Amino acid sequence: MEVAIFSSTPYERQYLDEANRSAHHKLRYFDVPLDMDTVGLAANYGAVCIFVNDNANADVLEALHKGGTGVLALRCTGFNNVDLKAAGELGMKVVRVVTYSPNSVAEHAVALLLAINRKVHRAYNRTRDSNFSLDGLTGFDLCGKTVAVVGTGKIGCVFAKIMLGFGCRVIGYDPYPSAEFEALGGRYATPGEIGEKADIISLHCPLTPATHHIINSETLKRAKPGALLINTSRGALVDTEAVIEALKSGQLGGLGIDVYEQEANIFFRDLSSEIITDDVIQRLVSFPNVIVTGHQAYLTREALTTICETTLNSITAFEKNQPLENEVKAA
Repeated sequence: MEVAIFSSTPYERQYLDEANRSAHHKLRYFDVPLDMDTVGLAANYGAVCIFVNDNANADVLEALHKGGTGVLALRCTGFNNVDLKAAGELGMKVVRVVTYSPNSVAEHAVALLLAINRKVHRAYNRTRDSNFSLDGLTGFDLCGKTVAVVGTGKIGCVFAKIMLGFGCRVIGYDPYPSAEFEALGGRYATPGEIGEKADIISLHCPLTPATHHIINSETLKRAKPGALLINTSRGALVDTEAVIEALKSGQLGGLGIDVYEQEANIFFRDLSSEIITDDVIQRLVSFPNVIVTGHQAYLTREALTTICETTLNSITAFEKNQPLENEVKAA
């Protein structure tokens, strides 16, 4: 099957090519994201493959449908960038990668937490300048601290398990409680408990209308002063302006993010020789107690292999008119 792959990167292509050795599809790579300006590139491709910051709104889907696309394959778990209702009305199938390596994202969340707490980024920059002073680098023991896991699915459970291994108390929040989370030793928080007791809050939930800006000025006011916030899920879970104010006041003790609300025009690109006009991200990275990584939490060999194999297998199943195990539909 002919497949148009948008937002492709050199490091991804090698894994897609390897997965395609057995799938035998005709892959065409496009560096650009999918949107109304680029959708014409997908004309006559039966399958279109996109990533987290591609735009598959109703207009784009209509254009894809007219061009002959029958299946839209997301090489990611989240699908908030796809108008599922419009896809259903057009008869277009949408598939995603339900799970790849929950360890990759959970471990990156822990890396951000450790780096922020122990000021690793600041120490690294100092020692490169032969400054071995320890002033301002004091952190705290994780052992005995309370960690709130918001979203206790596969990734949240792996993160909780790691935190329990550090000797932390782990509390969770999820409208759909997980027996696995409780079996690990976590327990679900009582109303108001996360704000009162959590020393660390880590977000592991999908972006939905209900979770949009789940971290906002009101929730931050109720947070324990000096708490650390980690987000490796979706940028819009966090009201970035509210977080900046909380950082300025000291209400929030530190921030580690791998995702950002307006990342579509910034992430996955080398802008080191350009002037970034996004004042919000510029303000964020100016804080000494903030670490921003460019949506790399999923970026392990194991995860990339699974993502590419799952994506192409779904396209093969569509081509052969087989059941689509990873199909996602409008609620």
